[in-house]
Amino acid sequence: MSSPIYLDYNATTPIAGEVAAAMSRCLTEPYGNPSSVHWAGLPARDAVETARSQVAALLCCDATEVVFTSGGTEANNYALKGLFFAKRVRGRPFHVITTRIEHPAILEPCSFLERLGAEVTRLPVDRHGLVDLEDLQRAIRPDTALISIMHANNEVGTIQPLMEIAAIARKHEILVHTDAAQTVGKIPVDVESLGVDLLTVAGHKLYGPKGVGALYVREGVELEPLLHGAGHEAGRRAGMENVLEIVGLGAACELAQLWTEDYSIKTLRDEFWIDLQAAFGDKIALNGHPTQRLPNTLNVSFRGRNGTEILAAMPNLAASTGSACHAGTTHISPVLAAMEVPRKVALGAVRFSLGRETTRSEIDTVVEMLLHINACSAIAH
Repeated sequence: MSSPIYLDYNATTPIAGEVAAAMSRCLTEPYGNPSSVHWAGLPARDAVETARSQVAALLCCDATEVVFTSGGTEANNYALKGLFFAKRVRGRPFHVITTRIEHPAILEPCSFLERLGAEVTRLPVDRHGLVDLEDLQRAIRPDTALISIMHANNEVGTIQPLMEIAAIARKHEILVHTDAAQTVGKIPVDVESLGVDLLTVAGHKLYGPKGVGALYVREGVELEPLLHGAGHEAGRRAGMENVLEIVGLGAACELAQLWTEDYSIKTLRDEFWIDLQAAFGDKIALNGHPTQRLPNTLNVSFRGRNGTEILAAMPNLAASTGSACHAGTTHISPVLAAMEVPRKVALGAVRFSLGRETTRSEIDTVVEMLLHINACSAIAH
C-alpha cells in the first residue's frame, strides 16, 4: 500500500511549522485579556495588533481596516448582513448582485436576506466559470448596494476579473465584496489594486489554524455588527479575541508573502495536466479556465465515469469530486451545473488541488494509480 497523498489543499491546509511555533509561544506567554491595560493584558493586545499588521501587510491595506472573525463564513456573513442592516436602518432598498457559483457562505446569507426583503441577482457564468461583464452591467439597478463576487472559485479555480468588476461598480457608486478565501496566500491580493471595499480571508486556507479569519473593511464603509456586546475589534465584533488563533493567522499571512510569487506549484500542476492528457487523451476534460485560474488547482473530468468511484478506488489519495450521492441519486456540483458542463462529464469530475508540500513523486504516483484503475476498466470503457 502506498503512502497517503494529500491533494485537497483547496479544502484545507495543514498548519505550517512556523505558524505552529508562533501559536505554541502564545499558549503560555500573552495570557492576559487584550482589553486590559495592565501588565498581563498589554502583551496579549500587542500580539493581536502584530497579527493585524501581518494580515494588513499581505492585503496591502491599513491595519485598522482588518477585523478578525471566526473564519471565512463569518466574514462573508458580516459583509453581506452588516451592510444590509446598516442600510436598512436608513430605510434604503437593498439589491445585491452575486453569481451562481459562489460558496454557500455567500449564497445562503443572500437567501436569508431575501427573506428579509432584499433582492438578489445571481449572475450566470460561461463554460469556464467566468462572469460576463455585460451581464453585470445589465444587472445593475438604482438600488444596487453591493456586488459580491468571489475572487477565485474553490472547485475549478477560475479567477474572476475583479479589477474590471470594481471599476464598473465605482462608476455606479456600488460597494464590492469578494470572498478571497481561495486566493489569499496563493496569488498576490492587493485590495487597492483590486479596487474592492470588503474582502474575506480564511485562516485554514493559507496554512493557518481552522476557526479564524478576517474581513477587510475599507475605511469609511459602515457595517452593522453581527455580534453585539463590549467594544472589541473597535466596536465591530463583540467578544473576547481568540488570541491564539489570531496569532496563527498573522504568522500564516507573514509566511504567505514568501509564497505568492513562487511559481513552482503552477509548474507542477501544469506537468500533472500534461501527464493526464498523455495518459487518457480525449477521455479526460479540463473544467475551469485554461489559464485564468488558481496556480494549484486542476479540476478534470474522466468522461463517462463517476468521480466518486475513481477516488474510492484510490483510498490513499485525498482529493475531491464534482458530484455527491444522496439517497441513491447522484447530484453534480452546482458549480459545474452553472457552468453548463454536461451531466455525463460533470459526474466524472475530480478536483486535485496541490500545496506547498506536494512533490513530483506524488504526482507520478497518482498518475500511475489512475493508469492502474484504467487497466482494470474502472475508468476506461
